[in-house]
Amino acid sequence: MWKGDNGQMQRLETQLTDTEITRLDELLASIHAPLQPMDASAVDGYLCGALLQPVTILWPEVLPALFDADAQQAVPAGVPAAVVAEVSALAERRFAELAQAIGARQWFDPWIFEPDEDEPVTEAQLLWVAGFSIALERWPQLLRLSNPALKEPLAVIFAAVPPEDLEDADDLLPVIESLEPPTTLDEAAEDLVRSVLLLADVTRPVRRGPTAARGRPVRQTGAARARPGPGPHSQKGRRG
Repeated sequence: MWKGDNGQMQRLETQLTDTEITRLDELLASIHAPLQPMDASAVDGYLCGALLQPVTILWPEVLPALFDADAQQAVPAGVPAAVVAEVSALAERRFAELAQAIGARQWFDPWIFEPDEDEPVTEAQLLWVAGFSIALERWPQLLRLSNPALKEPLAVIFAAVPPEDLEDADDLLPVIESLEPPTTLDEAAEDLVRSVLLLADVTRPVRRGPTAARGRPVRQTGAARARPGPGPHSQKGRRG
């Protein structure tokens, strides 16, 4: 959702429905080993990570890793052309939606899903954060910036990851240890959106008034979702 010039809430034309998100997840799940495609939640974090770089990342550079996180310049061989076309069409719409929301510093619903009953809420963030991490590994320009304003939002994002699984994050650990974990899925979503917008203030600054990132962003739609479809989910944002 976004706010138009008349102040009314409007639906982005690019916004995917829950059915389309499920379809995207199923298409990626249909890709077999040795390729390791992302799932829908990891795709969402990955797209945010690409859009937050201090340089413009074009869609053709973004697409290959959706089918295999190690792919660099081209879609891996063996992925059916029909799957490539449909995944690209759906994911590029999400890319455009996120680009508009981040550019306007507006709320967006991150694709995180209800964890199992016996799991902590932070479990819902893990796949999203894994996809975000893949983007930062692929394009390290954001992490090369020395702006101290990056530390807090990065710490909030990576707080979902167990400390023993974090690499090269010694400077974030003290901040992570001071944070209170989210207790609801709405709080988990708000933490991710707020952090994305704060990072954008540094890496993609705009000349305008105070942004929604200064406090908790106002949710315009529900963030809670059912899982997008069957299939294994790994903590690396890849399917086993």
